[in-house]
Amino acid sequence: MSFQVLALETSCDENAAAVVADGRTIRASVVASQIEVHRRYGGVVPELAGREHLRSLAAVLQETLHDAGCSWTALDAIAVTQGPGLGGSLLVGVNAAKAIAWARGLPCLPVHHIEGHIYANWLDPARAQHGGAPPPLPAVCLVVSGGHSELLLMESHGRLTRLGGTLDDAAGEAFDKVARLLGLPFPGGPPIERTAAAARHAAGRLPRARLPGTFDFSFSGLKTAVLHRVREQPLQSPGPLARAFQEAVVDALVTKTAAAAAAYDVRTVLAAGGVAANGALRNALRERCGERLGIEVRLPPPALCTDNAAMIGAAAFYRRDALGADGLRFDLFSTSGTHSIAQPAPPTG
Repeated sequence: MSFQVLALETSCDENAAAVVADGRTIRASVVASQIEVHRRYGGVVPELAGREHLRSLAAVLQETLHDAGCSWTALDAIAVTQGPGLGGSLLVGVNAAKAIAWARGLPCLPVHHIEGHIYANWLDPARAQHGGAPPPLPAVCLVVSGGHSELLLMESHGRLTRLGGTLDDAAGEAFDKVARLLGLPFPGGPPIERTAAAARHAAGRLPRARLPGTFDFSFSGLKTAVLHRVREQPLQSPGPLARAFQEAVVDALVTKTAAAAAAYDVRTVLAAGGVAANGALRNALRERCGERLGIEVRLPPPALCTDNAAMIGAAAFYRRDALGADGLRFDLFSTSGTHSIAQPAPPTG
């Protein structure tokens, strides 16, 4: 008998719900995007995001249950993104999940947003590319999105160690800000990828922050370098500079990921998060981690890289015992802080 979870994800500007069975089968997944609301501002406006979640939540839940072909009585648990994210947006999802769980007498499972991204690799559409098998562990996980750039070591379910992460801007945030400098629309990832692909060559080599001896990233200097290029010489076309920027981001991410995979002798490299939908990054991970190192590379379909609730349902299933299911006393958190899903890596040397 399957274990069905209704999951909610409202950490930023997508209002998403899904019904997931046994941590892998997506019965239904609905995402209500707010891109058109925030595009005019060039980024997500937190107060507007929270209001839009309130407006769309009931319709999203109704559509999800309809698409899944199940009633409230067919559910075994409710899962929800607890954080990190925008406080007002998280408040809508967490309170809705608690209310549903209390009304239906169901356990309510809080899920860390970054862990949810990782578990997109356990859903059937991701497994289908590998004969239906789950990702072999241990694995190095690269989680890259608008708010996060993290490298994690996953030894088993519930055992995550943070190896490194961004010291300043997340990769997705850098994409958004550079897109604005280049006159490209928000969100910046897809238009930069398209513009870079159309360019015949890159506009020279942009700097990389190597940060030797660590698995950390830094993208603020790269973003500033693009700003200086734009100020020094008016753009005839954004393509060459977009390509140079994308090459620099991909090189930084893949170099650290490959180094971590080799250092910890893992079986698999996992990627997740919105930036993991980038074709150049996906190809580079396959080439440098897969072909050169002989490590299996797992990449969710692009639709499961961006924020969605199916990944939250998968994570809740695999962590349902560790997360606990005995009450509604948990609270949301807007920043990682002490709510990290991972232990820090032990000192090296």
